[in-house]
Amino acid sequence: MIRPGNITWIWTVIFCGIFAIAAAQEKSQAEEIIWHIKAIHPKGNTMDVKAFNENGDRFDVKAIEDAEQSYIMEVRTIVNGRWLPVKVLVSEEENKPLAGIDDNGNTYALKAIMADGKYLPVKGVRKSGYIIHVKAVNEDGSFYGVKALSTAGKLRDVKGVKMYDKQLEETLNGVPVHAHVVALPQIQ
Repeated sequence: MIRPGNITWIWTVIFCGIFAIAAAQEKSQAEEIIWHIKAIHPKGNTMDVKAFNENGDRFDVKAIEDAEQSYIMEVRTIVNGRWLPVKVLVSEEENKPLAGIDDNGNTYALKAIMADGKYLPVKGVRKSGYIIHVKAVNEDGSFYGVKALSTAGKLRDVKGVKMYDKQLEETLNGVPVHAHVVALPQIQ
């Protein structure tokens, strides 16, 4: 039986419970899992992939797994605390460069860092339908795979994805974009 003096206590517990449930739901909706972007050398070691501005400053590149779905993950670079989209840029070259793009149209070129400190450009090297294969390109013309790597050791392929069958996908802050960059499950 509920005593009159306990009614305030019961309402307090109910209120706190509702607040805790709402906060937990909001947190799970906003929760994102961050994956590292790496290039894989044939000898088995990984190389960091970073974004570089024109001054040579380097910035992290990550894939973001959304709590709602984990199949397609956006690839972004973190510049001065802001998450910038990474895109395959329009280019007349055979291999198209990847870069982060800020609100002012500045680009941040993606490069893999080898163990000896050399930088390898990260580029879209081949197209299969609406998918652009992304690789780190060595001086000798060899390609190294670019992957998203979770803290649990899972791998995803980093790819460019096109929505349209034309060279220009969109213009983002004045920069012509060829394809969007995402991390996808590896094809079995």
